Amino acid sequence: MSETPVTGLVLSGGGARAAYQVGVLRALMRMRREAAAGDGTNPFDVICGTSAGAINAAALACRADDTEGAVQDLCEVWENFEAEQVYRSDSLGVIRSGAQWLTMLSMGWLVARWRRARPKSLLDNSPLADLLSRAVPLERLDRLLEQGHLKALAVTASSYTSGDHFTFYQSAQRMQPWSRTQRRAVPARIGLPHLLASSAIPFVFPSTELDREGHAEWFGDGSMRQTAPISPAIHLGATRVLVIGAGRMQEPADRRVANRGYPSLAQIAGHAMSSIFLDALAVDIERLERINRTLALLPQEALRDTVLRPVQALVISPSQRLDDIAARHQARLPLPVRTLLRGVGVTGQGREAQGATLASYLLFEAEYTRELMALGEADACALREDVWAFFGWDARADAARAGVRAA
Repeated sequence: MSETPVTGLVLSGGGARAAYQVGVLRALMRMRREAAAGDGTNPFDVICGTSAGAINAAALACRADDTEGAVQDLCEVWENFEAEQVYRSDSLGVIRSGAQWLTMLSMGWLVARWRRARPKSLLDNSPLADLLSRAVPLERLDRLLEQGHLKALAVTASSYTSGDHFTFYQSAQRMQPWSRTQRRAVPARIGLPHLLASSAIPFVFPSTELDREGHAEWFGDGSMRQTAPISPAIHLGATRVLVIGAGRMQEPADRRVANRGYPSLAQIAGHAMSSIFLDALAVDIERLERINRTLALLPQEALRDTVLRPVQALVISPSQRLDDIAARHQARLPLPVRTLLRGVGVTGQGREAQGATLASYLLFEAEYTRELMALGEADACALREDVWAFFGWDARADAARAGVRAA
């Protein structure tokens, strides 16, 4: 009799793009009900998240005794988002953070008072802490782990102090920390600071100070230097992994892009963010597939001599470019934020939009997030047979139907 597989969920980073993940999750819950597999248990034994994906991951983990309820609550938040729930979008708040920050970059060395002010980031994300304290009941996590609703939660962050990438994990049973080149895993009681650190988009949001073995280090977005996004789930025991991305894994080979002259700061920043948030996941998925193919070629004797094991993976990622969707909604950003971003090259809307990649990470506005959620649902439904096979719901549904016929 085969062992019950341990299912891992990996949610990548991407700021406002993480709305796509919530749409996928909503479709999965609906499919589970259709398969008569919604028996109240949590379908994800190990949940791992990075950046905004860490926030979604923590929200799921802290309601592991009611996954459908957790997904419904996430949908409620993401369907009704306003930028002011995540960062200061009023004129005064933007002036205090972004305007000062840009001024310091351009001429701060000439003005002594900028040296004293030392603005920390483009935007002030203090409202996010208030939202998370209400929406993510981290105080429930200990009890849910003890009761067996969940095996582990992991969130990642990158240390500006040491340069290392950290996975902070909280598990039901004691697990040996692992260490790789510039990657470390440490057990921790996951708290609000870990979520703020993991989601601190570089330059855009301020870094967060976390305690590390009795000394403080400054941490930023977990997507930075994250060379193996799927690795934490496997280290924490997952034998099959569902990965929900926040960007296309690859562009069409015949895609043509118009040359509009020298790139703006927004274009360069958007390109850098895509490298941070998207590239590592695509590479890690390719690596996992190569390992699986190699292991399939090995004889049983060789398999017994290696610690490597095949890991079943299902990847659900956007079928459309989220930059193009963001371009249609750039005007939804609050006026003070649009004014600030115009200074770095985020302009226009639709076909005339420029800097949409950068905007796609900051568009915490309902019209945009709802469209991403709808895309997530559609993409998950398009993979319905793969999803059912991954979770084994097809076999369960067949058994249920056979039982009805026998009755």
